[in-house]
Amino acid sequence: MRALVTGAAGFIGSHVAGALEDAGWEVRRFDARGGAGVVAGDLLDRAALRRVMDGVDAVFHLAALYSYARADAAAMERVNVEGTRAVIEEAGGRRVVHTSSCATCGPVAGRPATEDDEPAAWELRIPYKRTKIAGERIALEAAARGADVVVVNPTTPVGPGDRRPTPTGKMIADVASGRARAYLARSALNIVAVEDVAAGHVLAHDRGLSGRRYLLGGENLEMREVFATIARAAGRRAPRVGVPWSAAYTAAWVAARLRAEPSLLVLDEVRVARLPMRFDDSRARRELGYTSSPAADALARAV
Repeated sequence: MRALVTGAAGFIGSHVAGALEDAGWEVRRFDARGGAGVVAGDLLDRAALRRVMDGVDAVFHLAALYSYARADAAAMERVNVEGTRAVIEEAGGRRVVHTSSCATCGPVAGRPATEDDEPAAWELRIPYKRTKIAGERIALEAAARGADVVVVNPTTPVGPGDRRPTPTGKMIADVASGRARAYLARSALNIVAVEDVAAGHVLAHDRGLSGRRYLLGGENLEMREVFATIARAAGRRAPRVGVPWSAAYTAAWVAARLRAEPSLLVLDEVRVARLPMRFDDSRARRELGYTSSPAADALARAV
């Protein structure tokens, strides 16, 4: 079996390509950045997409821009929305595993969000949320028309190889280096090992239902616990100060107006943390046979 992996030089994409190879697939890697063993190309170059898809049996579409910087809004629209449209349309009858985000499912107040949920309408003002929802909608609408498309929604993947880093990787680096000295009070994340997310992609191809969303998660942890685990793995003292969301939002708003760089507080990143980001991945565990490893081990590997 041959697979095309878009975004194969990225954090999750590189792990998905490795998981596929471990499962016996022949993998063709495609990424705008190129690199050793990677075909360089633009998602919106339809001729290039057709060439790189020639002879493959399935497409794993992971190419995306994960950013909360407003300066990246136009690029997110181009990559996350129009790039997804191009991949879905050029895939033909092949099975596509489209990598979305837990951000399209929530969070919701008072309980962990599921695939049957969606974020609050005001969050659509945040470019990352808006473009990931739009890209996912393209994938699901194609499935409704008969295309073979499965959607996976990773929560907060952590682990080795987040070199760029992603916003999550930057958070880990800030805590591990001692730069972050406080945590967001009453906030939470669903932490999952990137290796488990990669394995979930393979399971989604093998067992997922077309037109269905599958959250790929791990453990729901308080932000205080996340930061303490990172600090412990780095041999540092854990941050002990919990900052209320309103105070963090005010500080991020001021930093954005003053264009303070580099800032620990990115305004849109603080906005999306207004509710604890807890998720329930029971569907993937039940329908795909998905499993996850301890979040503490994944955070230690990330450090």
